[in-house]
Amino acid sequence: MPKPSPTLRVVLGDQLSTRLAVITEADRDKDVILMAEVMREATYVSHHVKKIAFLFSAMRHYAQALREAGFTVRYVQLDDGNNSQSLEGEILRAVDALGPDRVVVTEPGEWRLRESFEALRLALPVPLDVLPDTRFLCSHAEFNAWADSRTTLRMEHFYRDMRRRHGLLLEVDGKPCGGQWNFDKDNRKPAPAELKVPPRISFRKDAITRDVLNLVRTRFPDGFGRLEPFHFAVNRRQALRELDHFTVHILPHFGDYQDAMVQGQPYLYHSLLSAYINAGLLYPMEVCRRAEAAWRDGTAPINAVEGFIRQILGWREYVRGIYWRFMPDYLERNALKAGRPLPWFYWSGETRMACVAEAVGHTIDHAYSHHIQRLMVTGNFALLAGLDPVAVHEWYLAVYADAYEWVELPNTLGMALHADGGLLASKPYAASGNYINRMSNYCSGCAYDPKVTTGEKACPFNALYWDFLDRHRDRFSGNARMPYVYSTWDRMGPERQAAIRTQAAAHLEAMARNAL
Repeated sequence: MPKPSPTLRVVLGDQLSTRLAVITEADRDKDVILMAEVMREATYVSHHVKKIAFLFSAMRHYAQALREAGFTVRYVQLDDGNNSQSLEGEILRAVDALGPDRVVVTEPGEWRLRESFEALRLALPVPLDVLPDTRFLCSHAEFNAWADSRTTLRMEHFYRDMRRRHGLLLEVDGKPCGGQWNFDKDNRKPAPAELKVPPRISFRKDAITRDVLNLVRTRFPDGFGRLEPFHFAVNRRQALRELDHFTVHILPHFGDYQDAMVQGQPYLYHSLLSAYINAGLLYPMEVCRRAEAAWRDGTAPINAVEGFIRQILGWREYVRGIYWRFMPDYLERNALKAGRPLPWFYWSGETRMACVAEAVGHTIDHAYSHHIQRLMVTGNFALLAGLDPVAVHEWYLAVYADAYEWVELPNTLGMALHADGGLLASKPYAASGNYINRMSNYCSGCAYDPKVTTGEKACPFNALYWDFLDRHRDRFSGNARMPYVYSTWDRMGPERQAAIRTQAAAHLEAMARNAL
């Protein structure tokens, strides 16, 4: 009797979950799991070397776990001499070698891969089935049904619907725990000088991770970022330890200081879990339930737990819905007509602006900076300076270990740069040096003075802030949240306004010379 043909089941590097149908529906006696490290995925943007190492090590550990569970795994390493260095090429090569009856993949998280798989469908001699990614808590159909019923797509409304749908932080009568849906006003405290930040955990590097680090060191010698020290969890067991550590030691103060920035402290009370959730090692609902349990047993306050759950159940699911609803045109949006090239200091950290140097330095060292550094420092500067949205998007996509286009693009284009014309945010997240001075201790050692707008010591954020508002007055002056700032600008008078415009132009000229 002839041996039945296998099904080739493809697992991508950010789909390291055994709960997906591509694995749960597999026949261990005949099917083959395909995984591949390919140069095209590692280099389509200039990915941080830590990001590459994290994903390759996590992929290899995942493949090992599958083999131990009885699956047949065809794993193609980057330095395999027969590696075609593309996902499509490796699928075609596996089909040619194994003669499967069909190929099964889970829907990818980026539009470019969706298009690639559609093109691959035409090239394959067997059917290609694309299964939904069930790790997410809101399907494409559910998000579109929600969006179709509204004229504005505000995250807060979506978040409340998600809370109700999944029963998170709700009383038995359906009202929100703590008496309100959102405790964001309680989560904007600057860090006190005596703040003690708990140490973070690191993991011993086994032979698999050591081999990957050597591979990345050899194959990406000029790659962005610092490869070591390398502290990432690389399998589900380690990721669960990270979740335990966060819930016990970090979460109780997450809310208080989630908007704070402190020199020399890249993590503060942030979770560091997004890279593991986005790669499939942790599941969003298990993380939310752990946080909720911490509030119910009295070990974490409601403002911290609500704020954390809002990031995952609300914002994460919301931006994914926005991405798939509006792509591919969303990538081309540039409502503010920004077009200046990305300055070199985004890659080097070499700038006299202490806040930018700190945020980029953390990025170089850790493939990480927390959300306020991303939004209100590097993102805010890009907004005020009118940097090209695609260039900024590609930078964010490259440098952070948790960045995939479905989550990164709406955060960058919509939230940080307002390039989508206000689809995500009702007003631009523009701020002067005063905000950074209030929420951080960066300014005390800076070459610039956050209280000065013009002159040699003037903080670039100040003049650029007013110049940005002036340039885009026609767009923003009617915004209900912005009359106060425009009345302040008007009271300055023509002479002061002209001096600020001149100062802003000087900053932009210095930026172009890498002298800011």
